Amino acid sequence: FFLRYGLKPNDQILAEERHKELFEELVKKFKVEYHAGGSTQNSVKVAQWMIQSPYKAATFFGCIGKDKFGEILKKKAEEAHVDAHYYEQSEEPTGTCAACITSDNRSLVANLAAANCYKKEKHLDLEKNWKLVEKAKVYYIAGFFLTVSPEAVLKVAAQASANNKIFSLNLSAPFISQFYKEPMMKVMPYVDVLFGNETVSLT
Repeated sequence: FFLRYGLKPNDQILAEERHKELFEELVKKFKVEYHAGGSTQNSVKVAQWMIQSPYKAATFFGCIGKDKFGEILKKKAEEAHVDAHYYEQSEEPTGTCAACITSDNRSLVANLAAANCYKKEKHLDLEKNWKLVEKAKVYYIAGFFLTVSPEAVLKVAAQASANNKIFSLNLSAPFISQFYKEPMMKVMPYVDVLFGNETVSLT
């Protein structure tokens, strides 16, 4: 299976054309578990798990397709007691990530799809959604989102700053600070808490 799709036992890659059948084959041949995932959504799920009660104290914004994976994602977010508000569109299918587990290794194949389609003016700017932003006390955004909607990140960052609330940003991956340095540096003055690791830094 790994040889056919050019996978390594412990790796993280973006799906290419040759990985198109991989997702369907996984479902047909292996025991598959579904989880509401994505870098930021995983963090929001953990935050809600730590809070425990009240349910839906942690809110998540993202983008999905109008398809079966979108429905699964909504159901799984509900099960995690996360207050998820998705921008639903028809241009791209819901993003998926195949996590192929072998022994202690994890090979991730991510198909971003709808995750790249978020539109600030069609979701964040809507009054009902912006009210949720205003209500929040702490904001967390992954650097990955700077590749999709830097204007949405800036709007939330400015809101946090103007109202003396905590704004946190994750550097996410080396390519963000390498290739998206300009939007990242525009957001940086608003950041109260910055997350990084050994491979991700601003140097």
